[in-house]
Amino acid sequence: MENVIIIVLVSVIIVAVVISLFRAKKRGETCIGCPYCKQCSGKGACGSEKPNQPPNN
Repeated sequence: MENVIIIVLVSVIIVAVVISLFRAKKRGETCIGCPYCKQCSGKGACGSEKPNQPPNN
């Protein structure tokens, strides 16, 4: 019986994550989970990485 409860709980968590990702994509977020997702172009450069900063050497 414990195995069934664990399987159900894991399944509910996975479904909740998938629904959250789907809703975020519908809102137009390109980098889900990124605090700069509304400003990000979604082309590999996150909004947290400033393109005009010199490299740290």
